[in-house]
This record gives sequence, structure tokens and C-alpha cells, in this order.
Amino acid sequence: MNHLEPATYKPALPDPTQDRFGRTVPAATIPARLAALLHVVRVLLGHGRRLVETLPERGANVQFAALAAVCGTYNQPTILARLQRGILRAMALERYLLARAAKGREIDFVEWRPRPPAKPPAEPQDGSSDVPGGRAKAGRDEMASEPGRDESAPKRRPSDPDDLRIPTDKELDAEVRRRPFGRTIASICLDLAVIPGFCTGAFWNQIFETLQGFGGSLSTLYKVREQRETSFQTERDRRPDTWDFDWTFPPPDTVHQLLGYLIGEAPIFDPPGPRLATAPP
Repeated sequence: MNHLEPATYKPALPDPTQDRFGRTVPAATIPARLAALLHVVRVLLGHGRRLVETLPERGANVQFAALAAVCGTYNQPTILARLQRGILRAMALERYLLARAAKGREIDFVEWRPRPPAKPPAEPQDGSSDVPGGRAKAGRDEMASEPGRDESAPKRRPSDPDDLRIPTDKELDAEVRRRPFGRTIASICLDLAVIPGFCTGAFWNQIFETLQGFGGSLSTLYKVREQRETSFQTERDRRPDTWDFDWTFPPPDTVHQLLGYLIGEAPIFDPPGPRLATAPP
């Protein structure tokens, strides 16, 4: 079995008063809540980029099971596709926050509200269409679509563990403007395999406070994680050659061997450039 040594680099702490091209945003224009959220986004973005770079070699490590369990699969193309989406979504949120910071605009707290269930299409009792052209009138949720969305793609909720669709930059920019910041952070965490056991206590508290303060749902994170762990265990049961490794609740030493760091321990502020993974065909 191949055991990789933890990384020894010490990347610099991201400076929330600079944009991603190193240009200085006057500190006086950075509102406190926005600066805190921007710091969380940049730590997550650095983690995602580092994980993309190291995933192929980490896949040969026995500790890889701890990461694969969070992703719901050993399949690296699937994991890389989600990492790519998480990176792109974090970049879109970073762009939006920097634009607000340049104008000195603070962000407001948002109370989380559960989304109502989708309404089924209205069905005429006589079976005939109630609109011209022979098409039955659909409910609002069935008719709604996002600009530029591929309507031929399967419609899934963002929390669906099997969802691998990567939105366009235009869709992501619209999404971060439309959705509460906490929901966007939750989506990024799901794509970048961010769980409490992979983070320092202080950084996970920042994520928790972000979800609580800006409309995110911690229960959604745990629900999807549970679904993915179930899928992962099913996959392991079909692979008798799988390494015998206890992937549940990995201790910090195991996370260090796997990632080389705890998320939030040494945030990574990479040079400009998405460094995206290659999505499956």
C-alpha cells in the first residue's frame, strides 16, 4: 500500500483587501461581514484547487477512502467533475463579492427558509388541454427555467448526490446574485468535499456561522453526506479488493496524510487561473 507523506508547504494567507489579480481594494471599502465571507470563499477555493492537483496521486493512498466516502464514490472522474463545479462556483461568488467590496456595499443577514415542494402540472379533468396547441398548462415550477440552461439535461436538485451537471459561467454569475450566500457556500462545500472532520475547528465554525447567517442549511449538508456515504458503502461492497480501512470519522492525522493539511489551517491563495479538472465525457 502506498502511504503518501503530508505536504510541507506553507502557503500565504489570502488577503481580503486584494482581488484575485493582486490589485488592492481600499481596506476602508471592505465591510466586515463581506470581508469575512470573502475569506471563507478564498479558503475553500484554495482547497479545491489544491485537491484537483493532488487527487490523482492521493487516489493510490489507503486514506483515499476517507475522501471517497465524502464524495460517494471511488470514481475519480466523478470526483473531479464535482471539484470543477465547486471551483467555478467559488470563483463566481468571489467575483460578485469583490464587485460589492469595490463599491463598499455590505451584505445583509438572511434567514433560512425551506423551499416549498414542487407543484405537479395541472391536469384537466376531461383529459383535454386547457391551453391552445393541445399542451396542458404546467405548474410554475415545471415551467421555470434558467437562462442558457440545457433543457435536455435531467432536472435535479442541487443537493442530489448524483448531479454532475456543470453550469456555465453565465448561469453561475446569475446564481450567486439570486441565491442567498449561505446556499451557495453549502453547494461549494458539497462539491469540494468539505466536512467538519477535514477542517480546523475555527474554520468549520466560520462555515457554520456563514450558513446560519446567510440562508444556508446545515441539515442539507448532512443529508447529502449520509446519502453519499450509503452509495460509497454499496460501491465498496461490490469491490472485494478494497483496502480494509475505517473511513468513518477520520482523525486529524489521517486527514493530514490524505490532504496534507486541514482546511483552514494554511489557506492557499493561488495565482490567477481556474486550474480546472477534466469532467467525464
